[in-house]
Amino acid sequence: MGSLRLDRRDGVLTIALSRPERLNAVTAELTEEVLDVLNGLMADADTRVVVLTGDGRGFCSGMDLQGGDPGDPSGEGRVQRLYRGIARGGEVTARLREIPQPVVAALHGPVAGMGVSWALACDLRVADPTTRFVVPFTDLGLSAGDCGLSWLLPRLVGPAKSAELAYLAERFDLDAADALGLVTRRAAEGEDLTEAHALADRLLAKSPYGLRRTKELLNASLDAPGLRRHLQAETSVQTLAFFTRDLVEGMTAALEKRPPDFKNL
Repeated sequence: MGSLRLDRRDGVLTIALSRPERLNAVTAELTEEVLDVLNGLMADADTRVVVLTGDGRGFCSGMDLQGGDPGDPSGEGRVQRLYRGIARGGEVTARLREIPQPVVAALHGPVAGMGVSWALACDLRVADPTTRFVVPFTDLGLSAGDCGLSWLLPRLVGPAKSAELAYLAERFDLDAADALGLVTRRAAEGEDLTEAHALADRLLAKSPYGLRRTKELLNASLDAPGLRRHLQAETSVQTLAFFTRDLVEGMTAALEKRPPDFKNL
């Protein structure tokens, strides 16, 4: 797989996003590769724990915005292409919750945009001191409802804190993430993957049936009104954002490293 690196050992599958030159920014190809692996895990009885990480200096910098819109030889319109791309990113979020194996995220460097949603979809999170969570959407002209984020965040940190983080497009470090309860284990710098594997080894010592059914039941307790229905609402809102002038302003301001001047257009 061109955008992923896989490592299997003793019941643990490590999935590494592997576009380090782009801080593992998400492309359509990377999304489909991740989905192929996750779909295969649905019926995989040999893999008991999954570790998700990113190669290089960061976990994931979000959607790759520099690729532009390549068009589609099939004649599919831009709205449909954008909707499909965002929806497939949301499908990764759903699959991370749905696969029977517990998923441990090994985090370092930027955890931004879609990468936040994928990290929060994991069952457990290990992070080193370089970790920086970035929820940039309202600074870019987008909604913070992105690939499950507005479903996951209130369930993890509560509605009031979720509103603060989402509305203000907050950036927060390991200490803040730990205080919010988003971090399962703190690791020394550069040791997040090692610590995640140590956590995976502890999970391997538990009942396989017990772990799988526990994940199933924990998901069932959270799944109201339903992640998939919520993903549809998120994807519709996010797709429409791409047709606002404020999105152009937000993206331009980010590239020019200046505050955006939104006009509600």
